[in-house]
Amino acid sequence: MKKQTKNWTTSDIPQRNKGLAVITGSTEGIGYEDALALSSAGWNVIIMGRNALKGAATIAEILEINPKAKVSFEKIDLADLSSIKAFASRMIERGEPIDLLINNAGVMTPPNRLETADGFELQFGTNHIGHFALTAQLLSLLRKAQDARVVTVSSIANRNGQINFDDLQSTSSYVPGKSYSQAKIANLMFALELQRRSEKHGWGITSIASHPGVSRTNLLINGAGKWSIPGIMRRFFPFLFQPQSQGALPTLFAATSPEAKGGLYYGPNKMSETRGFPTIAKIPEQANDSEVAKKLWEVSQKLAKVTF
Repeated sequence: MKKQTKNWTTSDIPQRNKGLAVITGSTEGIGYEDALALSSAGWNVIIMGRNALKGAATIAEILEINPKAKVSFEKIDLADLSSIKAFASRMIERGEPIDLLINNAGVMTPPNRLETADGFELQFGTNHIGHFALTAQLLSLLRKAQDARVVTVSSIANRNGQINFDDLQSTSSYVPGKSYSQAKIANLMFALELQRRSEKHGWGITSIASHPGVSRTNLLINGAGKWSIPGIMRRFFPFLFQPQSQGALPTLFAATSPEAKGGLYYGPNKMSETRGFPTIAKIPEQANDSEVAKKLWEVSQKLAKVTF
């Protein structure tokens, strides 16, 4: 597989004239690159974010590059379960099958503990619970499609991640990086468990995980802050980070390549998966604990107030 995926680029994305792709957090960063590449390959892309003005600017930018692109914007706040439900209701009323869902949006290491609208720690609540709730509520539309894929974006920060069921919301102790790692290992475990459940229940959905390595996006600056150590590194030492277009490749490979397989994890192929072209990434040992994954699934259903 590594030989097959080496040096894969957006030029390898199969062209198509139909197919609906829904991408969270796609007004900038990795999500924007996903939207640009998929719309250029003929997909009908729904760009999602919290800011409608930003969404309109993103659409204008994509259309300037590709006037034939089929792109639209939908407002959603993944830190608010009511916003997720409202979006899902609009999509269900629309009734169109969803061929591809990319769970990309993320919050990274805010210095102080913040909460979502529903009282979850912001990183766990947005990165994991928000995407868990969204996928559950779009399940019927994913199942209507033929060979639908769900790609959930994790991070190399998951290598240190542990699911702390005694303090999922970091109320006893909030350490920004530790909470982020927990959220990102949760993303990976969700992707793997979704594949197992799809196979068990015959949902016909392929679930794959990916990560972008270390890429030049605004995630560090928007989360930790521009004067944090990571923010300073991002601003003043950009050569340490690969371009966001390169960081998007593992997700795009997982989303479109006939070679991508359900239940696998894709990331960059060089320098301990920090940069390069898409290849199979190493799954941390703790992410393969199916019993923890099952418990996380059940707890997440209760917190998100959804069922699959």
